[in-house]
Amino acid sequence: MTSLHDHLTLPNGQVLPNRIMKAALSEGLADKRNAPGPRLEQLYRTWSKGGYGLIITGNVMVDRDQLGEPGNVVIEDDRDLALLTRWAATTKEAGIPTWVQLNHPGRQANPLALGHTPVAPSPIPLALPGAAKPRELTSAQIEDIIERFATAAEVCEAAGFAGVQVHGAHGYLINQFLSPLSNRRDDQWGGDAERRMRFVLEIVRRIRARVSPHFAVSVKLNSADFQRGGFTETESRAVVAALAEEGLDLIEVSGGNYESPAMTGVSVASTRAREAYFLEYARTVRGLVGDIPLAVTGGFRSRGAMADAVAEGECDVVGIGRPAVTTPDAADVILTGRAEAVVAHRMRYGMRRVLGKIADLKTLDGVLDLNWHADQLHRLGAGLEPDLRRGRLATTVSMVRRNGRTSFGRKRGA
Repeated sequence: MTSLHDHLTLPNGQVLPNRIMKAALSEGLADKRNAPGPRLEQLYRTWSKGGYGLIITGNVMVDRDQLGEPGNVVIEDDRDLALLTRWAATTKEAGIPTWVQLNHPGRQANPLALGHTPVAPSPIPLALPGAAKPRELTSAQIEDIIERFATAAEVCEAAGFAGVQVHGAHGYLINQFLSPLSNRRDDQWGGDAERRMRFVLEIVRRIRARVSPHFAVSVKLNSADFQRGGFTETESRAVVAALAEEGLDLIEVSGGNYESPAMTGVSVASTRAREAYFLEYARTVRGLVGDIPLAVTGGFRSRGAMADAVAEGECDVVGIGRPAVTTPDAADVILTGRAEAVVAHRMRYGMRRVLGKIADLKTLDGVLDLNWHADQLHRLGAGLEPDLRRGRLATTVSMVRRNGRTSFGRKRGA
């Protein structure tokens, strides 16, 4: 029977020392040139001591003109190779494999970071207040983005990272191509489920052809968008089956987007009487992935739930996200039995009757919670301890300072 302590050998031969993964959390800690620096090094040096078997970075963008938020690291070429190498070394020296999450925001781009219109498969804005109408990508621009993902992966390998994760979830550009709500094209990139999945398949193929065989390539994919008319579990299973033929080393399961934030637990209950949100879906794709390991992120808190999920074969790797912000050594806490569970802090706005009349409370609470955790990441990057007493007002002020008027619309996540 598999345990959380057991190592995991991936299809490319890379070995994870245990089954607990620090899932991606968008840090927003790059410098003004969108390069990594001392704050990211400090943060990842802290996580490297946390007992994780795998660490995934958050939201590294492939186009500096298309940012999800201020402070995203961007990799377009090797101009920052020395700084990226220093970042990779913080965990490599500790023997912890670290993969870079590569992403493009599409219509979820922050207009204040761009100064111009975001792009998307089709000119359909987010169903959120103040969302800009995106510009529809041409076929040539789509090919350029695919090439950007491959170039970024090459640079990540040169810098010493152990792999990349292609972000195909949470409403970002790849997810926008997959969803019939945001992809209304009728060409080779849309029109039916098979053509909508072509974008992610071409990205994976291009990356796999450009990196060495021992460099890990993975995908984070939504189980569903949890929106009527959106990307469904049936369509997701078809994408998983197609990805299983592309030489992947791991598939991470998540769900939702920033119109319906299932990944934060705000708008969807657990899919079963246990903690994790997406385990039921993971069980349905076990037979589709072959030897490719599955990771599930979202909702895991207790050692018992994590151990059971791995022991019963529902997933091979357990992802821990937000608890790793306030308990940076969360994996060690679980593996050594120092506690039966890691704590998940959740922030909610007050004056709920008043706010509920003018805005969607689930969206507001999700944004507040994500930004509260962003503030904690900034503290860790400064070498400080988390501030568990940080309140709603202080969080809201810092959120507005970072993101301006878009704070209550699109917001960070991984």
